[in-house]
Amino acid sequence: MVGEGRARYQRPDSGIFFGGIPGDVLDAWRDGRVTLVLTPAIHTEYRRVAAHLESEYGDLEVGAILDLLVSEGVVIEDEDLGEQISDDPDDDKFLACASASGARVIVSGDKHLLAMNGWRGIEVLKPATYKERYLRG
Repeated sequence: MVGEGRARYQRPDSGIFFGGIPGDVLDAWRDGRVTLVLTPAIHTEYRRVAAHLESEYGDLEVGAILDLLVSEGVVIEDEDLGEQISDDPDDDKFLACASASGARVIVSGDKHLLAMNGWRGIEVLKPATYKERYLRG
């Protein structure tokens, strides 16, 4: 870990860093100010995206970070919403997770999820907006 405003997370033996706003959110999680909640379906989606990124950028490995999410995050069972909620049905898993866990906020840049802001009282915020509202000071 290095000082504020600099890259804080580096996978050993790689040049992959998380800094800026993603680093700030990871710091908040590490410090116990944020709870990360996911389901097996969300983890599977993250693994799929990671595999694609790793094949696209040969030296990128994100498996250790995904393992950390599962070992240190709160994993709950998948919940079936019974009907499609979002314009993108693949995004419903995030809404279902937030609803089932009682989460008040989803942090995402996904336009379909952002359009669901307010569903069941759940805020869907871009990372910069989340940081501004919840991670100040």
